[in-house]
Amino acid sequence: MAGFNSPSSIAETVINKVGVTKCKIGFWKLVILGILAGAFIAFGAQLATRVGALVSDPGISILIFGSVFSVGLMLVVIAGAELFTGNNLMFMSVLAGKVKYSQMLQKWLIVFISNFIGSMLLVWFMYSSGLVSGDIAAEAISIAQSKVSLSFWPAFVRGIMCNWLVCLAVWLALASHDVTGKLFGIFFPIMAFAASGFEHSVANMYFIPIGMYLQDPMEAVMLGETLITWKGFFINLIPVTLGNIVGGAGFVATLYWLVYYKLKTK
Repeated sequence: MAGFNSPSSIAETVINKVGVTKCKIGFWKLVILGILAGAFIAFGAQLATRVGALVSDPGISILIFGSVFSVGLMLVVIAGAELFTGNNLMFMSVLAGKVKYSQMLQKWLIVFISNFIGSMLLVWFMYSSGLVSGDIAAEAISIAQSKVSLSFWPAFVRGIMCNWLVCLAVWLALASHDVTGKLFGIFFPIMAFAASGFEHSVANMYFIPIGMYLQDPMEAVMLGETLITWKGFFINLIPVTLGNIVGGAGFVATLYWLVYYKLKTK
């Protein structure tokens, strides 16, 4: 047996097993798994915020931020949960005729909303815990401000690059036969996207609301700082989500379907 699954065998797995299986998951099971995924990604996001705020060197701070953020997808893949961005790989099953567009879109919507619920659950926990204060609160507010300040096109492009790497992380995890290999397969692409400053829709479901709840609106206005609002949240979420879909469904699912399924006999 080879030390890892080949790209062509991964493609077959995604098309014939992963995508088809996800479409058979019942509504409430999918909701629960979606809530868990939102919470898991938020765990990684809050950890990244905390350690990033406590390291003074910018370069090291960014590297550590990206490194610890990867714990979120590790929990999703190893413990089991349904993440919207990773589920963009289901598009391979649609292209192969194994799953209907309507089925995929329905599952995406359920998972997306459930991810938001899970993220907001962690926002409430962290806000209520009193752990997000001082420099950590300032870091959380700064991260949220930078995200709501993005215009449509940069947010869209950063979303593409983000989920290109996220879906590659899932792809690499599927290549491994053991947990250690899966963890390493997840770590490097996720570290790269988080440290690069790319935009992840589900992570932003935590990053922006926690910053919004921590910010004093009156103080922000008086100081001329960017005000974090729900309007700003959705202005960020829409292009980032669209970019995530293009990155995952386009640059990973479509291209690998083309190479390892459509053109495999040519």
